[in-house]
Amino acid sequence: MINKLLIANRGEIACRIIRTAQAMGISTVAVYSDADANAQHVQHADESIHIGPAASADSYLVVEKIIAAAKTTGADAIHPGYGFLSENETFADACAANNLIFVGPPTSAIAAMGSKSAAKAIMSDAKVPLVPGYHGEAQDRELLAAEANAIGYPVLLKAAYGGGGKGMRVVEQSNDFNDALASAKREAKAAFGNDKMLVEKYITRPRHVEIQVFCDSHGNAVYLAERDCSVQRRHQKVIEEAPAPMLSESTRQAMGEAAIRAAQAIDYVGAGTVEFLLDTDNSFYFMEMNTRLQVEHPVTEMVTGQDLVEWQLRVASGEVLPLTQDQIQLRGHAFEARIYAEDPDHDFLPSTGVLHHLRTPATDAHVRIDSGVIEGDEVSTFYDPMIAKLVVWGEDRTIALRRLLRALDDYRIAGVRTNIDFLRKIGRHQDFQQAELTTRFIETHEAALFATLSDAEINDYAVLACLAENLIEQPNSTSVWQHARNFRLNQPACFSLQLQHGERELTVALTRRGNAWQSNFDDSRWHASLDGDRLTVSRNGHQFSVYVMATAHDITVMSEQASVRFARHLVADTLSQTATEGSMAAPMNGTIVEVLVAAGDTVEADQALVIMEAMKMEYTIRAAHAGTVEQVFYAAGDLVSDGAELLTLQADEANA
Repeated sequence: MINKLLIANRGEIACRIIRTAQAMGISTVAVYSDADANAQHVQHADESIHIGPAASADSYLVVEKIIAAAKTTGADAIHPGYGFLSENETFADACAANNLIFVGPPTSAIAAMGSKSAAKAIMSDAKVPLVPGYHGEAQDRELLAAEANAIGYPVLLKAAYGGGGKGMRVVEQSNDFNDALASAKREAKAAFGNDKMLVEKYITRPRHVEIQVFCDSHGNAVYLAERDCSVQRRHQKVIEEAPAPMLSESTRQAMGEAAIRAAQAIDYVGAGTVEFLLDTDNSFYFMEMNTRLQVEHPVTEMVTGQDLVEWQLRVASGEVLPLTQDQIQLRGHAFEARIYAEDPDHDFLPSTGVLHHLRTPATDAHVRIDSGVIEGDEVSTFYDPMIAKLVVWGEDRTIALRRLLRALDDYRIAGVRTNIDFLRKIGRHQDFQQAELTTRFIETHEAALFATLSDAEINDYAVLACLAENLIEQPNSTSVWQHARNFRLNQPACFSLQLQHGERELTVALTRRGNAWQSNFDDSRWHASLDGDRLTVSRNGHQFSVYVMATAHDITVMSEQASVRFARHLVADTLSQTATEGSMAAPMNGTIVEVLVAAGDTVEADQALVIMEAMKMEYTIRAAHAGTVEQVFYAAGDLVSDGAELLTLQADEANA
């Protein structure tokens, strides 16, 4: 049995592994970078050890540092979590060479599935259905383009050694192939150190259904049902559920048995996930096998009642699987929603900053939160922007979805932008409620999911912010003598606030009318009281509550419909239009990957100018109009801050 476990990871998955290990009586060791010295996984572990600078390439991805930390602390096993070194065969070999138990599959299995092209060949021999495509070694651009033409558009470019949606592009027509290939190869090289690509037929209305498999070293293998992970953005999962809705028992069994054949074909041991595309006719095709624990494993735990990390640790210790296939029973339905620090309204750009305000729904047998942060922690540019995984269970899908939406309503975060409103829109969409799922769900329903608030609705939220600010400044008082701002003898009490929302600058003015307030936007009569962060409001007799978080820089109003952040409008912080005309600013903190233009270059509207990378994703900054590049301020490899001016672009006469 394992006595001391080092977790070679960080964040929520490290905390989650520590929790199970400690419950089993296993001592735990955390590793941490400079950025994670005060992180929650460090606080929860029995001991911890520093492994280097903030950048993962200098800490969490350095095999020698992880091995040294294990030997220094006397750990006899290492759990890699997911990401980082979890599917790195060199790391697994290093563990074996140092007599450390690697809580994962054999190196040979990692190697077999590490190359998607090699995996396809193995799956073909194991009679696992495959999507038509090119998985060969030759990588000439002309050859790949010819293969794409032969397969027929649309095609999917996919990094052979990748995962998580990185190095992946959908190409709709041949004219777009070369640019998409170059971008996918760059991203794959940066993320995985290898830019080899696969080309596959892109199925237009597929579902993404994956099977959780488990094998032990005694030849036993089971599948623990399936998860539907169809709702994705940029090929990264957003909401997962188990079991997959409207999946017949015969299809479930066929997929499960195919997943077992896939695992046994590579002599698998431990937890693994075999991912399939499910077509509208119930045909399914092998995508890839992830040789690790998945981010979405909690939904399987919720419907099976099993702790998959405990299974991992027992199998790694040489024990047999806890259950046989016949003993595995499904109960109810579960959802997982990934809470990210990102801005869905701006192409899901990562958001960084301090979690000034963090309130989570109450947890119980129905609601689970896996997180690695608390209020006051910082979301940095160095790591994935996931804040938490919200997992709910219900007796059926309808009840589980209601609980998910209620929990999302109770999840309140300020300090960074999040995808919580976006998740609520998905959960309330009629097609999602009716389980009309495909991997293009978000693109298909873009108009509804990315609908923005009207100016009138923003005005209402601004009034709520002003009411809260007034009560914060003058708590527990209705006396006009206490409301010093804008007080005039024999005149109604007034309170005003300057705010900014996006490009709009708003001046909100509240005037006391009897025992109510009236704003400068309409004739509504408002009553309000503040209890902590809860603002209870009555507007023309309609009573409701919102939550308000105020800092020196902004005010965020959170309702069941939306979270609206207002910047406090400070004249000193406002740049004139002439100062910013023609400038191109960084949309986030990150690293410059490539500068595609030089001073003096003439560019067209929408031409790619700079490629940035942040939180493991690549972003392209394009010209807003045709013109001439005047100055370039950064080079490849430079770190830049959100809002930093990257270059100046002088508009040509037609656009001046």
